[in-house]
Amino acid sequence: MTEFWLISAPGEKTCQQTWDKLMMATTRSNNLSVNNKFNIPDLKVGTLDVLVGLSDELAKLDAFVESVVKKVAQYMADVLEDSRDKVQENLLANGVDLVTYITRFQWDMAKYPIKQSLKNISEIISKQASQIDCDLKARASAYNNLKGNLQNLERKNAGSLLTRSLADIVKKEDFVLDSEYLITMLVVVPKTNYADWQKTYETLAEMVVPRSTKLLFEDNDSGLFSVTLFRKAIDDFRHQARENKFMVRDFQYNEVEMKADKEEMTRLSTDKKKQFGPLVRWLKVNFSEAFIAWIHIKALRVFVESVLRYGLPVNFQAMLLQPHKKNMKKLREVLYELYKHLDSSAAIIDASMDIPGLNLSQQEYYPYVYYKVDCNLLDFKV
Repeated sequence: MTEFWLISAPGEKTCQQTWDKLMMATTRSNNLSVNNKFNIPDLKVGTLDVLVGLSDELAKLDAFVESVVKKVAQYMADVLEDSRDKVQENLLANGVDLVTYITRFQWDMAKYPIKQSLKNISEIISKQASQIDCDLKARASAYNNLKGNLQNLERKNAGSLLTRSLADIVKKEDFVLDSEYLITMLVVVPKTNYADWQKTYETLAEMVVPRSTKLLFEDNDSGLFSVTLFRKAIDDFRHQARENKFMVRDFQYNEVEMKADKEEMTRLSTDKKKQFGPLVRWLKVNFSEAFIAWIHIKALRVFVESVLRYGLPVNFQAMLLQPHKKNMKKLREVLYELYKHLDSSAAIIDASMDIPGLNLSQQEYYPYVYYKVDCNLLDFKV
């Protein structure tokens, strides 16, 4: 994805002249950026006091909605898990990719009626973003709980023979059941010790049933053996087995419990599959809504800031620049030369420089109205 610079400059004799001048300076002679007009409709201006207050509120709202957009995008990536390469194709705005949406931006009159005051429009966006944020927390919490419970059960069914669930390994016929005197025990034996086990298991305690051992299952490192002995010899057998590096598993064959575990796993897996589709659809729809709201806030900020800086009547051209990465510094210099007459106090300031006593409020200041729109919404490259 990519970074855009959303700027505005006052209309000269016409706004078209402002646009032509920018194009001449940045593309026709030196190919510094790809530019598009950014269409902002005739919004209600209101009073100067309201605009000054709104400027601060919009800055906070911009940061909040951007955070919601990023949260939805990031959660989409989390939910898609192994299909992260498909994240980008799901992050659309109004059914088109984000670059297309921004470069062809049209104000949504139905969602944000321009007959309303700027304050009202910002409140509509604020409520919408807060609702998405709240719904995301609830949906993510429910899905994460389900996923966590399923992962815990899956972990139980994987891993080493010393810890994993044995429900899928053992069968009823492997055990002596319902005997007052005899019991079948399960022992984990390292593969390198198989011969020792066969030689010694009958003598690890008194009352071990001869030739009663059987290999039930093996993984890369160990094998699971059954052995039958008298109940009164359990403690002695367990102790002697440990001394010989044979680990007795605490396990009682219980068909009801094992069946319940399997059913729980099936239920959780089915529930996760059932919730996956609707959750991805909700994320797609609400990512689009949040992103659209965010770009409308950028438009509001450009409008408010342009009126405050350039005065009335409203006469400015908003422009969207997509800088070529290697030419960013040069582009900034060209824009400064083009617009320095608008504000002589706005020197070229490198925002990365730490100048004592100068607070840029995380937003660089230039003689023209400027906002950055960064479409790199994910913490990782896809």
